[in-house]
Amino acid sequence: MKKMDYQNVKGTQDYLPQAEVVRSNIRRTLEDVFIQYGCKPLETPILNYTELLASKYGGGAEILEEMYTLTDRGERDLALRYDLTIPFAKVVAMNPTMRMPFKRYEIGKVFRDGPIKTGRFREFTQCDVDIVGVKSQIAEAELMIMALDAFHKLDLKVIIQYNNRKLLTGMLQVFETSDEKINKVVLILDKLEKVGLEAVSSELTEQGLSPSTVQLIKQFLTDKNNTSYSYFEPISVQSEQVKQGLEELKELETYLEFLGVNNQCIFNPFLARGLEIYTGTIYEIFTSDKTIKSSIGSGGRYDNAIGGLIGTNENFSTVGISFGLDVIYTALNTSKEKTLENPNVDFYVIPINTQKESFLVARYLRNKGYNVEFEMGNKKIGKALDKANKENFRNVIIIGEDEVKNNKFKIKDMFSGEERIESFVFNK
Repeated sequence: MKKMDYQNVKGTQDYLPQAEVVRSNIRRTLEDVFIQYGCKPLETPILNYTELLASKYGGGAEILEEMYTLTDRGERDLALRYDLTIPFAKVVAMNPTMRMPFKRYEIGKVFRDGPIKTGRFREFTQCDVDIVGVKSQIAEAELMIMALDAFHKLDLKVIIQYNNRKLLTGMLQVFETSDEKINKVVLILDKLEKVGLEAVSSELTEQGLSPSTVQLIKQFLTDKNNTSYSYFEPISVQSEQVKQGLEELKELETYLEFLGVNNQCIFNPFLARGLEIYTGTIYEIFTSDKTIKSSIGSGGRYDNAIGGLIGTNENFSTVGISFGLDVIYTALNTSKEKTLENPNVDFYVIPINTQKESFLVARYLRNKGYNVEFEMGNKKIGKALDKANKENFRNVIIIGEDEVKNNKFKIKDMFSGEERIESFVFNK
């Protein structure tokens, strides 16, 4: 019989306990912040009809190429969800009596048959919050400030870059970019930081843009005043799109300034967010130290998606933010050099020929609400302490015959080396 060569499907991976402890902590921290901000939980199916996910109000042509498709026994065309946004839009579309504004969070697996790189896989977990029913930029401000709070709790220093799609597309229209090429040009501008100005210019020329349009875009990209709203004022007179985009950006900034976070939120006039779904404000979150080049969270306003799915083209004010659990995990792993205490274990109890008495102490601590790892493997003291160090257990309790005889046990802090004595009646 041929021995099977077991391996994971490309782009998927197992998370062993040491990694999963950290990932669970990230998930829990994010969920606590979402709940603190009044978000309600939602769960949607991983399996969807292909027609729903392939809607033009979904992720756009690029994502459709990465969609996993399958058929069931009834030969229905199905697909695995590639994000949590379209399933959310479907829920709102199917529940017209839902009370607005509606604010939901969902944490779940999504699938994309795309390129694999650091922190990016084909099966990954997204943590999303979306608000439907708020026209004002206060919804964007709420999500951006929520993100800053979440990353502060995760001890990750971040910067949020933001822009407005109306401003960007309006500028491209003023530079006489044809309407059918705007989305392609937006995708090219999105690569500016990765590939540089010259590569972007040559890609724009390859798209068949006129030399004067390419020149105007280059001037826009290199003008030293392009991060000031005053730069766009004269252009807003001739473009309604630029005017609306500028008004929305100014409104958003009043909230960010008033709440004192404008030094962590930076206007970037070329931030593009490749997806066609976005209609207004867009933002991406980056680590301050740039240990990870890609964004660790992103989102924006997409007012046309829900109405488009219903087929009424009604305008539903919707804004969302998405955090990538896997990329946050990668960022924490690369930026943390200090020893992190294992959050899942409060005490590690090691018996030395005192199995029953040690079990009693473990139960006593568990009844008090502590998480206790009880060593059942008859490890010698050296091996047990080695395990405590490797798994980052902070508080270790060693119980030998002397401890039982004296009705006391010692708690050793493995990080500081300090010890403290606790009284305990072993034989009642």
